[in-house]
Amino acid sequence: MSNTSPTTAWVRERLRTGLVIPAHPLALTEARRLDERRQRALTRYYHAAGAGGLAVGVHTTQFAIREPKHGLLKPVLELAVETASACDAATRRQTIRIAGLCGPTKQATAEAQLARELGYHAGLLSLGALRDAGETELLAHCRAVAELIPVVGFYLQPAAGGRLLPFSFWRRFAEIENVVAVKIAPFNRYQTLDVVRGIAEAGREDIALYTGNDDNIVLDLLTPFRFQAGGKAVERRIVGGLLGHWAVWTKRAAELHAECRRVAASGASVPPDLLRRAVEVTDANAAFFDAANHYAGCIAGLHEVLRRQGLLAGVWCLDPNERLSPGQGGEIDRVQRAYPHLNDDEFVQQNLAAWMS
Repeated sequence: MSNTSPTTAWVRERLRTGLVIPAHPLALTEARRLDERRQRALTRYYHAAGAGGLAVGVHTTQFAIREPKHGLLKPVLELAVETASACDAATRRQTIRIAGLCGPTKQATAEAQLARELGYHAGLLSLGALRDAGETELLAHCRAVAELIPVVGFYLQPAAGGRLLPFSFWRRFAEIENVVAVKIAPFNRYQTLDVVRGIAEAGREDIALYTGNDDNIVLDLLTPFRFQAGGKAVERRIVGGLLGHWAVWTKRAAELHAECRRVAASGASVPPDLLRRAVEVTDANAAFFDAANHYAGCIAGLHEVLRRQGLLAGVWCLDPNERLSPGQGGEIDRVQRAYPHLNDDEFVQQNLAAWMS
């Protein structure tokens, strides 16, 4: 599959417009089995809230869905495609479907083949399983996956299972033809610059940049990144987000993303109110992601927000040890009180019955 294929060209164009892409959580019953009704409701919620894409089988969906004792990878991927496709047909929209791809090359290529067969448009490629691999081996791994499906590169912070990836890696990664985007999620400004500069110096204007820095969402969307490349100034923008944070309060996130894109396109000064909201979003994320406890409760924190809205029945994870940290519920209380303009509770309540039907 080359980057000139109709499928890849269409995916590139959609991603470059700048999309809100929530990382899709996993709805479970108290017995820790897939709750299909609520899983569908989540997909419908994201679609109605204005998401332009969905990322499924990623960290927020819980990597444990791949374990044989759960056997949930294919069912969860299928359910999202089926539900999103029905929503698209009813609204004449086209949601970009991105599947998380994990593991060593044999596993990652098998997952890429499955995702492609199920109707996913691209794969978000985690390199956490190749923690000790050298740069050349990493790139060979990426090329093998890119032969099967358009690839979204992924710089995942080590605290969430990722590994350090230097500028040299991203410069060479950008030479892979079937790379369509990169999710930048090291939660580190220096490492974010490594990615953007690597893509810029490679001259790949067709690779869309997406923030995964849940601690810096708004500023990532507003910042012009300018470098010298090939003897001239090159400017790149992060155009959208593929974020666990956007799995909650998604309608407000879509509105905020649109506002950031308008300001960035205008070239005008950033309004102080937008800078204030940047801090508020980061503060809310600290509560949701359990930053105080090294992100131990990050998935359960998102579940708790969705539970309070009625979208989930509980905060259960496949791993019983994944739960809210002590005091995390109180922190979620605090940010909910402090920033009521960031939540979309009213929108959810108005539509929940329809999404759950």
